[in-house]
Parts: sequence; structure tokens; C-alpha cells
Amino acid sequence: MSKDRICLGVITGSFGVRGEARIKSFCADATAIGDYGPLSDEAGTTSYKLTITRPVKEGFSVRLSGVTNKEQADALKGTRLYAPRSVLPDLPDDEYYYSDLIGLKVMDTGGELIGKISAVHDHGAGEILEIALTGSSGTTLVPFTLAIVPTVDLTAGLVVVDMVEDPATGPDDV
Repeated sequence: MSKDRICLGVITGSFGVRGEARIKSFCADATAIGDYGPLSDEAGTTSYKLTITRPVKEGFSVRLSGVTNKEQADALKGTRLYAPRSVLPDLPDDEYYYSDLIGLKVMDTGGELIGKISAVHDHGAGEILEIALTGSSGTTLVPFTLAIVPTVDLTAGLVVVDMVEDPATGPDDV
């Protein structure tokens, strides 16, 4: 996926029988998903003008241009919606678009390579980085906080992670 487009949300199915769709917004201000002009699918081949009609559980009900019935809305389930980076706001120094983090090298505070960021998750309690471990098929999850991730250098393509031992299993009980 190109870094010139940012995923702002996903269509999670239909809402009602009149062609409205249900979407989940990935924007910091969830309602802002409709503020960036037409959104396109992952391939960039189809664009949708989006109008939020009402909040619904875990998202919004929206009207999408070209979608006129429930079957069309259902067929779009799982479609990710993208906006050009150029229409999105510049972020402060300590905020990042998730797509900018994915693929960055991860090093510990001693300079040892741990792996690469494979995903960023946010289930409501804060962001979590999923790191694909070097030399392994496994991954590890770390909270994306300043205490755990003190350095993010997009120019160098790396983050530094302070891997702390789990107090329940590590040698130093806290």
C-alpha cells in the first residue's frame, strides 16, 4: 500500500433497507471521516462521497454515493476507505498515522534489532504495536506509550522500544 493514501475507516455492512452502510471510523475525531472529500477503496478504482446520517453502535450509518439498496451496501462489507494524504492535516511531532509506523525497524535501547512493526492496534485503551520478531515467525505486542517507545524516527525508519520485563515473571518483582 502506498503511503500517499491513508485508511480512514472500513465499511462493516449495511444499515436498514434503504442502502445505507455501517462504517467504523479510524479518525481521532470519528465524525471527521466525512470531512476529507470522496474516499476510495484500497485499489483506488472506486470513490464514494460519504454522508453521515446517524451514529450507530460501533460506528456510523452513512449514505455512500452510488449505493442505493441494502444488497449493494452488504456487498461492500470489509471495504477499507482511503483518503489522499494531501487532504489530511499535518500531525504534531508526537502523533503518527498508523501507516507511517508499519514496516519501521524496532530496536531495543541497547541497539539490538528486535523486528519490524507489522500492525498497530487500538481497542480503546490505547495503541498497541505488533512487532514481527526478527528470526522468528512470532510477534510481540507492546504499548505505544512514551515510556515504552521513547523514540520514533520516521526519517531513519526506526523506533526504539524499552522492553521491560513482566513483573509477574521477571526477576525483579515490583
